[in-house]
Amino acid sequence: MSTRPNIILSTTDAERLERLLDSVDDAEFPGKADLEAELSRAIVVDAKDIPPKVVTMRSTVKFRIELSSEERCLTLVYPSDVDDSGRTISILAPVGSALLGLSEGDEIDWPKPGGGTLRVRIDEVTYQPERAGEYHR
Repeated sequence: MSTRPNIILSTTDAERLERLLDSVDDAEFPGKADLEAELSRAIVVDAKDIPPKVVTMRSTVKFRIELSSEERCLTLVYPSDVDDSGRTISILAPVGSALLGLSEGDEIDWPKPGGGTLRVRIDEVTYQPERAGEYHR
């Protein structure tokens, strides 16, 4: 696996994600240890200091999964906010976990449940709450 890019999180997202991870067990979320490892290595800053091209919770992001050169555009959400529109992705989904904290242009290899990896590339953060001045969403 290649070197992982730096990830940046807001204090708000970091705290909420830690609470979420405390509420799910390994059987419910096979990627729990991987997401916990990412959170532990994250650079955590105040929401007002998040760079505008970083994927935060509730950001809408254009990205590619290497195996399917298809570009996707989804909003990264907490599990309770996933809807049937097909435009949201849970932070607990493997690709959702991979997106968090990355910046435009970053690529990451992310473990898939059951083995193997996904290579994800961030093309554009089309919406970010912090960039829009929404710090306490």
